[in-house]
Amino acid sequence: MIEELGAGDARSVVLLWDEAGLTRPWNNPREDFLQAVKGSSSTVLGVREDGILVGSAMVGFDGHRGWVYYLSVAKAFRGQGYGRRLMSGAETWLRARGAKKVQFMVRRENDEVIDFYTRLGYVPQYVQVLGRRLD
Repeated sequence: MIEELGAGDARSVVLLWDEAGLTRPWNNPREDFLQAVKGSSSTVLGVREDGILVGSAMVGFDGHRGWVYYLSVAKAFRGQGYGRRLMSGAETWLRARGAKKVQFMVRRENDEVIDFYTRLGYVPQYVQVLGRRLD
């Protein structure tokens, strides 16, 4: 069952994100997690197996689009449908808030993950993402 996680899950979630190679030295994943679970327009969803957190996804709604970040499943549990369940849970959470579209960013070289999302019916959006650090 997909559930919304809380501040007490921060350590377990960050370990999942690290194992999946999603964290970067210039971002503080614990702060990202805590900000998401405290927000009114965001959450972090999780799935457990025998009480152990095996997957998570950060979800947010900006009033126009839904976004998914940090989707991760523990290596030992990959290929068992947890990622698919998390994306379905993210879509359900976003629909309940009025989102008409969901999108996310995947690093260009991450073919395995791009293949996963393609199998779920997602297609490239062919936009250029621009950014700048504010800290």
